[in-house]
Amino acid sequence: MAISKNSFGVFLLQIMVLALLSLHAEGQGLKVGFYEKSCPQAEKIVSTVMSDVMAVAPSLSGPLLRMHFHDCFIRGCDGSILLDSPTRQSEKFSPPNLSLRGFNIIDKVKLALEKACPGVVSCADIVALVARDVTVATKGPYWEVETGRRDGKVSLFADPINRVTGLPPPFANITLLKQSFAMRGLNTKDLVVLSGGHTIGMSHCSSFENRLYNFTGKGDTDPSMDQNYIARLKLKCKPRDQTTLAELDPGSFKTFDDSYFRLVTKRRGLLESDAALLNDPETRAYLIQSISHGSTFFKDFGVSMVKMGRIGVLTGSQGEVRKVCTKTN
Repeated sequence: MAISKNSFGVFLLQIMVLALLSLHAEGQGLKVGFYEKSCPQAEKIVSTVMSDVMAVAPSLSGPLLRMHFHDCFIRGCDGSILLDSPTRQSEKFSPPNLSLRGFNIIDKVKLALEKACPGVVSCADIVALVARDVTVATKGPYWEVETGRRDGKVSLFADPINRVTGLPPPFANITLLKQSFAMRGLNTKDLVVLSGGHTIGMSHCSSFENRLYNFTGKGDTDPSMDQNYIARLKLKCKPRDQTTLAELDPGSFKTFDDSYFRLVTKRRGLLESDAALLNDPETRAYLIQSISHGSTFFKDFGVSMVKMGRIGVLTGSQGEVRKVCTKTN
């Protein structure tokens, strides 16, 4: 397919911008304990609120973890995912983000922090801390979260669906996934490790319906998916079902563990992007390692989450600390 000089120029510009973001992905200005003096109880306040939330709404763990990913991959980890728009033109209303839940929980945490330390803790940091706390609440690993992010002032509907720089879609192949992560300073190991976050949470049937009913446009199923698993999924997901949810890690979707990797190796990854992990030597090797006795998944997950949390951060005098997470000051 021919590409015009203008289109190619735009593509190169986008790559250059993302490369600059990746250079900034080392997170200069972030540190563990950033609020030690300005709001010493900040992390405890977040943890307390989240313990109460998880006790009554454990199903929010997956969406709240995914919110951090969706935030960091678009404009960096700047809380832009949280901004409202009266015309529904912010990231929050873009198709890839319509399935996110738990925005009210972020607001609840912010309210508690504002009561204790007005104007100190950023919404971007809250998203990062909440992601860690919901992982711990579902029996997953603990890691020290670097803080000191500032909140962005821009949030655009088009950004998450940009074909080059947007969020990797659920039908992404391994090449696209690796490119998307590399643009943000993350490597192939980070890709497979962070995909392991699918051990908690659910997905709408519409995200994988084509694998069950019309994979190549001929009314067929995806040959790379276990046929018995397809039969089970068809009982739950009917054609053109836009509302039903399916577990990403059946039988264990409320517990953070390595069972997601076991499912993928058995050709039972729910999304095409899950199944794609079998199509690369490095990601496939990690899958096999993670279901062996020598698994380092929990440790690796914390390391990759810290790396992701550094993408394109605003620090120092950049951005702002919002008083309310849904709108700029």
